[in-house]
Order: sequence, then structure tokens, then C-alpha cells
Amino acid sequence: MDSQNVKAWVVYSLIALLVPTVAFLWTTYRKSRPFRAGDVFRASRWTHGNHLFPTQIAVTPASVVQYTPRWIGKQEESIHIAHVASVKIDTHLFFSDVLIETSGGSDPIVCHGHRKVDAVRIKDLIERYQTEQFRPARN
Repeated sequence: MDSQNVKAWVVYSLIALLVPTVAFLWTTYRKSRPFRAGDVFRASRWTHGNHLFPTQIAVTPASVVQYTPRWIGKQEESIHIAHVASVKIDTHLFFSDVLIETSGGSDPIVCHGHRKVDAVRIKDLIERYQTEQFRPARN
């Protein structure tokens, strides 16, 4: 083989490695962005189940949504704010787990790996929105 063929082979090999790497990084970045505007809390990549695509929780005045991106598609679970029965925060050394139970008997939303500050903020927002929803209207 002459040096021209070796250089071409090296260039094609680098391109063959670079294209999938860039596609992987771009996909990981795109799926890790907040999935909506507002109060969205993303779990840490350093925790179980969140290495590539971290789970996110959005808290709105109407609902709590757990969003889990996948390679193809996504999984969303939503609980109306009036149906949230309790919010449990399990604090560990670095991160916290958030468990949001429903009053309807369906499976709770479980999310691992949130920062402690975010876990407390999720609980505070849910309690605030529930209080606002059930407060009697002022005349």
C-alpha cells in the first residue's frame, strides 16, 4: 500500500467513527433538554436509570408530569394536582428520591436522583398549587 491509500483509509476510518459519535451526542443532548417551559426538574445523570436520558418532573398549576425520554419515543405519566395524595422525599447522601402518590389508587410517580433543593421545591410547588385550587373564591 502506498502512503496515499493509507492516508485515505485513516481519513475514512476517522469519519466512520466521528459520524456515529456526533449523532449519539446530539441525540443525548436533544432528549435531555427540558421538555416544556415552566418548573421542570431534571434528575442527575449520576443516578440509577438516568445516565443517558434523565427523567424530568414538571409541576404546573393543573398537573404533575413525569417525562422519561427513550431512544425512540418517550414515556409520560401525568397526575392531576387534585389527585396528588402525598409527596414523599427520601434523602440520601447526595441526591433525593421523590415519590408522588395518587388518591385514585394508580401507581405513584417515582423519580430517583434529584438534587435535594429540587425535591423540596417539587413538594412546595405541589402543596402551593393544591392550596390555591382548594381555597374558596374571594368576593
